[in-house]
Amino acid sequence: MIMKLNINKIYILLITLFVSVPLSAQFRNDISYDDLYDSETTGALKTHIRSLSASHLEGRKAGTEGEKLAADYVRQAFKDSGVDVISPEEGDVFGIKTEAGDTLTSRNVVGFVQGYDKELRNRYIVVGARLDNLGTITVNVDGRKVERVYYGANGNASGLAAMLELARMVQTNSILFRRSVLFVAFGASAETYAGAWYFLNRSFGDADSIDAMINLDMLGTGSNGFYAYTSSNADMNTIITALTGELQPVQPQITAAEPYPSDHRAFYSKEIPSVMFTTGKYPEHNTDRDTESIIEYDALERELEYLYNFTLAVANTNIKLAFRSDKVPSRGPSYDDVVSYYDCDYRPAFLNSTDPAQFLEKWVYQYLKYPESAVRNGIQGKVMVDFIIGKDGKVTDVRVVRGVDPELDEEAVRVVSASPKWKPGRVNGVKVRTSMTIPVEFRLTKKGKGNFGFKKHSY
Repeated sequence: MIMKLNINKIYILLITLFVSVPLSAQFRNDISYDDLYDSETTGALKTHIRSLSASHLEGRKAGTEGEKLAADYVRQAFKDSGVDVISPEEGDVFGIKTEAGDTLTSRNVVGFVQGYDKELRNRYIVVGARLDNLGTITVNVDGRKVERVYYGANGNASGLAAMLELARMVQTNSILFRRSVLFVAFGASAETYAGAWYFLNRSFGDADSIDAMINLDMLGTGSNGFYAYTSSNADMNTIITALTGELQPVQPQITAAEPYPSDHRAFYSKEIPSVMFTTGKYPEHNTDRDTESIIEYDALERELEYLYNFTLAVANTNIKLAFRSDKVPSRGPSYDDVVSYYDCDYRPAFLNSTDPAQFLEKWVYQYLKYPESAVRNGIQGKVMVDFIIGKDGKVTDVRVVRGVDPELDEEAVRVVSASPKWKPGRVNGVKVRTSMTIPVEFRLTKKGKGNFGFKKHSY
């Protein structure tokens, strides 16, 4: 009798569960069983993208109620993550005169995470993402007027989602960041980057203290690739190159061609070193087919982890980032006919691999000797070494562009200079002299009080 009663209870409980699920889910018809297996980060990214590309936002056209609702969402997401919102409740509102003579009203939303370093916390890194999209359009279909929504799930709800999660991660780990980080959702980006211009020239009074800008635009189609456009800024390229020597979930390809004009251009005009991260254009770009269904969340989560590591590296760098090439050390006449590693059609290869990590693993860290005096004194760090790979594959013109200590610098130059021949780079099928910059890391492990040991690298 007891067993029968328990079975009946279980049966009733199961019926209750199956009946209650549709009732509780009726207001969340975007949830699928696949979501049950998502990581916490993927779940958050999905929530952001679904909310920011929802149909009731009507494509977030600049100056519309949909763009305002998107701004409200960003502000609340910042608050939920503990990020300080330094723009007013309604956002940093600004107006734009349209060709018709009307005034379009848009807004930026600005979040802030303070750095810990007393000397650098009044210097800033800006992480930005485009808030608006194209809105709606009315078309005639078989004699009927049909309104189509440009949802903009990838352009640019994906970049906004990555920025919001990046802000949460930086806030959680703020004690690790030397510089302060500003997170900005730029309104009216489609209107000649008006939000970015307004931020730099009107609302943020300390633009001269911005050391770098990181722009996130269209990050949801990772199978197309993951790209970093730096406008060939030497210092930004150096930081990206340094990260290639470390284990990362994904590595961006530095591209010399701008994938898409976006808010980074306003920062270029202020001569602020900037980088745009994107997965590039895609077939659904600027169409009503740009919906959440095209977002590749696994790739987006890996990109987010890289973006966090990159932001941390920029916020903590000792390099005084320069915008103009004339502010970095001159390479001299021997570099006049040299092509950048990233601009080669076929990049130089070491032991048949074009990945610089192969050279570091198979050669540099195999033969690197840690100077004894540096070990005793606990000196460590990354030496940035620049060199040329000739048309014959020989390594020449080895020099330190960012040093740590004279002895470490000298050892890094010694090992790179002794490199075996590479397969030279090619452009249009022709061999070229190619310049490369790599990070040679000297890393110590604490063995006991006052004692250090040299830690060999592993990959």
